[in-house]
Amino acid sequence: MVSQAGQPAGTATGAERRLLIIDDDALFRERLARAMERRGFQVATADAIAPALELASSFAPDFAVVDLRLGQASGLDLVTSLRRNRPDCRIVMLTGYGNFASAVAAIKAGAVDYLPKPADADAVEAALLEHREALPPPPELPMTADRVRWEHIQRVFEQCDRNVSETARRLRMHRRTLQRILGKRAPHN
Repeated sequence: MVSQAGQPAGTATGAERRLLIIDDDALFRERLARAMERRGFQVATADAIAPALELASSFAPDFAVVDLRLGQASGLDLVTSLRRNRPDCRIVMLTGYGNFASAVAAIKAGAVDYLPKPADADAVEAALLEHREALPPPPELPMTADRVRWEHIQRVFEQCDRNVSETARRLRMHRRTLQRILGKRAPHN
């Protein structure tokens, strides 16, 4: 599904803020589109990578909101393509399956921020429009050392294509120890 709200891209002026929202959850996508239109954005939406890329070439978005998981596809691929076609496009990644590894991957792919779902329109707008020069203030409740360790192990595990033996070798730990760690739930912050 592809839809476009507002005027056609050819009539856009420099003052308009063109936003492309790509999410396979139709209800969330349309609710966010309406909220962002009320905030002055010209919005186009898509539910998959192929229609989003087609729409991006004609719509030329200044901003994009991309879901990490688009059916069986990864939104990270879309972030890379959008960044290649529009280097100045500010992209925010949304996900309901967030972890530290995917946040790092999103930022490396070119997203300017990473928000957990359900994100409200205020948080999305702030992430799209905020231009940070300095480091943000420290979080009220930072991750514990156990949680940081667990996230690091998960990231390396994903980078090794979920191969336990290769991950254990790279982390210089025994394979059985790694299997026990992977079998446990994430520590609480």
